[in-house]
Amino acid sequence: MPFMPVKFTLQKRVKLAQGLWMLYWFSVIVSVLIFSLGLFFKVELRKRSELMDNDESHLVPNLLILAGLLACGLNAFGGKVCHDSLDPVKFSKWKPMLRTFLLLCCGFNLLLLLAALLCFLMQFAVYLTLSEGLKNSIRFYKDTDTPGRCFMKRTLDLTQIEFRCCGNNNFRDWFEVQWISNRYLDMSNEEVKDRVLSNVEGKFLMDSVPFSCCNPGSPRPCIQHHVTNNSAHYDYDHRTEDLNIWTKGCRESLFSYYSGLMTSIGAVVIATIILESVDMAGLKYLSTALETMADPENPECESEGWLLEKSVKETLMDFLGKVKTLGKSNNVEEGEEAAG
Repeated sequence: MPFMPVKFTLQKRVKLAQGLWMLYWFSVIVSVLIFSLGLFFKVELRKRSELMDNDESHLVPNLLILAGLLACGLNAFGGKVCHDSLDPVKFSKWKPMLRTFLLLCCGFNLLLLLAALLCFLMQFAVYLTLSEGLKNSIRFYKDTDTPGRCFMKRTLDLTQIEFRCCGNNNFRDWFEVQWISNRYLDMSNEEVKDRVLSNVEGKFLMDSVPFSCCNPGSPRPCIQHHVTNNSAHYDYDHRTEDLNIWTKGCRESLFSYYSGLMTSIGAVVIATIILESVDMAGLKYLSTALETMADPENPECESEGWLLEKSVKETLMDFLGKVKTLGKSNNVEEGEEAAG
């Protein structure tokens, strides 16, 4: 007994073929979207690669790009089959390929499922990469003359401005590193010399942040130096004052951006899996409806289409039987080789 059988007249077959043709070409557009999202995600990772110690994983965007390209080809082929399905001569050349094509579509859906799962599971890896990368970026901020780090200052400043953040966890991260290069420090100045000598590691530390931490929306001129020194500023208390520098850390801001992007891509991929499953089910109905026509020469005759030739239980038992048979044949071959 076939699983989910449906009776088809000529009119129903024509409507199904036309509807599937449109659905497959809509799927091609969705495939282009997935490819574009993969490219966009890859570019966004590359753009801030320095902030991740060049250690970011491109597995997800590469998988999306591959899936997008494969989907374009599969859906275009499916659309062509649906277009030719009502012409017996044209359909006859596609008929032998349909079983293989549907199996490829099943495998492709598994690939999409893997991509969707990775979009959610890899978010933690992005968080860890950002945490370590930003910590090192702040440490290398001053090294504008060091090969490989020349643009670190520019990248970090632009990131803090764009994402309205400051430091790794918060603005206090800048207090723990020397972010001004020695070439811009006047070592003949007593105050500078005392500050360097008073530090165990010989670093010039101060309670200041770079200009990119300033909030331009604040009515008060930016207080970026002596942030925690109340006496250095008029009518100021850093413990109660609404600071006019960004208080959110860049790790939180960047992770929020990337996790939101990955979640959105994952949702699009899941929607694509559903769309591809509908395409597969429709094509299966169409192909079986055309194969079961009582009189192929008479297009007006009725036919029956189904999703599975047998019930789900019988299909599953047949599949398991084939797997066991394959396993036994492999064991026999191995035994013969050992005996030989």
